Amino acid sequence: MMALTTFSIGRDTQLVIMGPTGRIDISHVTEFESRQLTAAVRVARIDGTQLAAELPKGWEGTFEVERGTSTLDDFIATLEQNYYNGTTSQSGTMYQYITESDGSVSTYQFIGVVFKLASAGVWKGDASVKQKLDFYATQKQRI
Repeated sequence: MMALTTFSIGRDTQLVIMGPTGRIDISHVTEFESRQLTAAVRVARIDGTQLAAELPKGWEGTFEVERGTSTLDDFIATLEQNYYNGTTSQSGTMYQYITESDGSVSTYQFIGVVFKLASAGVWKGDASVKQKLDFYATQKQRI
């Protein structure tokens, strides 16, 4: 598939979530955001020279979803029930595929992913139910 523009737009990406219970197929993702987390290290040498580093501390982000099925509710309910049953839940993996403007595809893997349903949605007449799924990943790597 060829990109539609010479710059990235939202439809140039595809996301696949592999949770601890298998693949999670979310019906209507309307927004995806990811952010790198770092720990700042600053050094002021005695001669006045300033040095800096940003140490990687994982990634976090959000999926915004128009609820089409019970998939997210069921996924989170299973993780919660596993916790109360004393069952250890393994972390998941996410893949992001980006179609670049030259037609090539960049693939990124988020590993050690854990999830939180930040909003199960607001239910009101004649309005869609918007859900928000937050995640934390220990690492992002290109594959």
